[in-house]
Amino acid sequence: MDPETFLLETDESMQKAVDFVSSEMSSIRTGKASPALLDNINVNVEAYGSSMPLKQLALVSAPEPRLLTVQPHDPSIIGDIDRALRESKLGINPAADGRLIRLPIPELSEERRKDLVKIIRDMAEQGRVRIRSARKDGMDQLKSALKESAITEDSFHDLEKEVQTLTDKHVKGIDEHLAAKEEDVMTV
Repeated sequence: MDPETFLLETDESMQKAVDFVSSEMSSIRTGKASPALLDNINVNVEAYGSSMPLKQLALVSAPEPRLLTVQPHDPSIIGDIDRALRESKLGINPAADGRLIRLPIPELSEERRKDLVKIIRDMAEQGRVRIRSARKDGMDQLKSALKESAITEDSFHDLEKEVQTLTDKHVKGIDEHLAAKEEDVMTV
């Protein structure tokens, strides 16, 4: 067992959890217009016979603090994009004018903000669970290597400390994303 490779793989697995949580949190609407709100929307385009991410089909921009615009590269698919936006869980009502779709971002109520914070905290906890799972997998690999005499007892303890350090670092990263997103959601 190569300790460098082992630590790199464990770190990578934990970083994927942090990246996933960050990506999921960016799709939560905060009351401010951000093109990232539409990153996870897939459009089922009948003309092309497949489902594609919105950002591949259109230019998304935020010309005003409470407005997003979606300008399709191909105007013939504006109906497909409009339908996907209406069916999404964003709760935004699009207005299409033939060449452009406008998405007015309404002000969030205090109750809705608190609900969003609960959702964000749940996402963060899911990320922490993934990190702990990666830690457990790493520790199982270490125990197995120790059992097979692939590493020494001293190496085992050193690597165990390194895995815990990685775990703490990545959990802290998720907590920082959580704190920033909570503040963003609760700011009126």
